[in-house]
Formats: sequence, structure tokens, C-alpha cells
Amino acid sequence: MQRLNNFTPARSAGRRPQTTKGAADFLRGDDKMAALLPTAMRMASLQKDCAELLPAMFDACAIVQFESAQLVLSTPNAALASRLKQQLPKLQSALLQRGWQVNAVRLKVQVSAGLQKVILPKQAVLPVRALSALAELGNTLEKTKRNATLVAALEALVQRHRKV
Repeated sequence: MQRLNNFTPARSAGRRPQTTKGAADFLRGDDKMAALLPTAMRMASLQKDCAELLPAMFDACAIVQFESAQLVLSTPNAALASRLKQQLPKLQSALLQRGWQVNAVRLKVQVSAGLQKVILPKQAVLPVRALSALAELGNTLEKTKRNATLVAALEALVQRHRKV
């Protein structure tokens, strides 16, 4: 099969290609939404400045609110909040130097679904020799009512690890 390197798909004469509208264009398109644009741009600029000032720590943090010269930052956990708390005086003075009127910075721990790590249960991988020994133990135990639960558990364990 020959491959054509200069292939260009044909366009119909009456159709123009779709263009993607940005968020700012969307906000400008509606009078009520346009009122949000200055606030959104201001918050984005403040978020960018904070990210530049605290690059390593600020990746998981976000600005929640900035009103009455009080900045509220969200952190995904208390450990990061305590580390970030040590940096707040430096952050506040750097923001003042950049023209932001920040009189206080407050932290708010907000664990969100997007920021949580998914913790998978650990599952041990048993060697073939161990599985054989457990299967043999299950087969050699006396078939009594007292041992029935143990035998069933051993069989289930062996079956589960043979699938892995």
C-alpha cells in the first residue's frame, strides 16, 4: 500500500472551518457574563503571581477569594497548609511589591475529589511454591465442620492468587 505524503482533505466550498472560542470571548458575548470578565482576569492574574512566588508549594493550591484586601487560599491537606503558613509573610510582602493590596492571607483546607490520591489496596503476590503448599494444606486438613471455614478460605486464597 502506497502512502501519500502530500494528502490534503477536500473542503466544501460553502463551509468555513470551525474556530474555537476562548473563555474570554464567551464572557464578552453576554452582557451579564461580561460583568464577570474583570473579576476572572484579576483572579487569574493573582493566581499566576502566587504560582510564580511559591512554585513548588502552590501547584496543589488555589485562590478561593480575594475581597477587602484579604486573600483566601485553598490547600488540599493540613500538611501542605502548615508548610505554606510558614511562607505567608514572604508571599504577602512579595504580592504588595507587585501592587496587590493584601493585608491578610488565610488558608482553608479543602479536600476535593480531584486532588485526592486514589489508594489501592496492597495485594501480595505469592510464589508458586507457596500457593502449592497452601493448596496441599487445604487438601490434607481433616474434613470436619470445625475446619470447613479454614479449608474454604485456603481454597479461595489459592484461586485468587492463581488468577493474578
